[in-house]
Amino acid sequence: MENTENFHVDIPMPRKEVEALNPYSAPLEGRRNMLRLDFNENTIGPSPLVIQALKAIKREEVSIYPEYSGLKQTFAKNLNNQNPNININPSEIGIFNGVDASINAIFHAYGNKNELMLTTSPTFGYYTPCAQMRGMRIISIPYEDIDFKYPFKKICESVVQNNPKILLICNPNNPTGTRLNPEKILEIARLKPKTLVVVDELYEAFTGDSVLPYVNFTKLPNLVVLRSLSKTAGLAGLRIGFAIGQSGVINLINSVTGPYDVNSFAVIAAFAALKDQSYVDAYVKDVLKARNWLKIKLENHNIKHHIDGGNYLLLWPKSGPIETEKALKNSGILVRSMDKKINLKGSLRVSIGNIAQMKRFWSAFELIDKIN
Repeated sequence: MENTENFHVDIPMPRKEVEALNPYSAPLEGRRNMLRLDFNENTIGPSPLVIQALKAIKREEVSIYPEYSGLKQTFAKNLNNQNPNININPSEIGIFNGVDASINAIFHAYGNKNELMLTTSPTFGYYTPCAQMRGMRIISIPYEDIDFKYPFKKICESVVQNNPKILLICNPNNPTGTRLNPEKILEIARLKPKTLVVVDELYEAFTGDSVLPYVNFTKLPNLVVLRSLSKTAGLAGLRIGFAIGQSGVINLINSVTGPYDVNSFAVIAAFAALKDQSYVDAYVKDVLKARNWLKIKLENHNIKHHIDGGNYLLLWPKSGPIETEKALKNSGILVRSMDKKINLKGSLRVSIGNIAQMKRFWSAFELIDKIN
């Protein structure tokens, strides 16, 4: 066999934007059988109805292409039942292979070379590479003060002055938990009708920050809302997400995806999860209870922390983020260092599960950080 260790191979050159890309780093391996407090997933798994539905899948359903009939209607009904002020039509919903895929599709449909993507920092790390892939310019405006307030005035000024093609708002923001009043989001969207305002609402269920009860997509067609079944319903491993907006906009975003991007297993699981909203509601309630419990612990021991929206918090361990992250992993607990994020030096992001899980985290953290 030929030795290729030092052998140079000429390969086709990618686009310059791809060659220079800093890809989003996501967890890949070695997370099973650990307490997963690192990527804000549901920590206990999906509804028993989901497991039953998956076990009942017939051989024929695996061998044919997926069918999506009724899923948009079911998701719309689920949204509308949660709040009497929400009135979403199935034609205003797009189905994607996870919200990551919907974000990529939005940039594929709307992001042109040298146009501007506007967002905040720190925020979800996948927005930037999606913009970079299209050769877009990027402006990231930092959150303000020690409590990470949304830079509303600066964002508005930038929208007016710079005419961004796409504005990304993560609400609540990951990782700071910053919450922006939905009416402020509508105010931003009205500034420039040609700016597509994308509101990432993956964590809204935990603190109720959704813009959906306030928006009429017919009157505000430049607003798109993203939702997922990963954070609450526990379907992260199956990859299914939704974009909600004016039907013409949603059709354009869907047009740049493949015909069968979402697999049959995800569709079947989504139907089952959406039928069991009480399970999701109970999980959210447990997370909020655990959140308050841990918050009191941190306050009583004067541990620097920041907690706002979402199912996560930031804390600054005395023993340093890298050392603490490694020590917790050795105890079977995964958290994520935010040390390299702007304005978050020295911090860890800790996802919040139920009370038993957070008590396990606290017991390990207490020893590692030498808390009296």
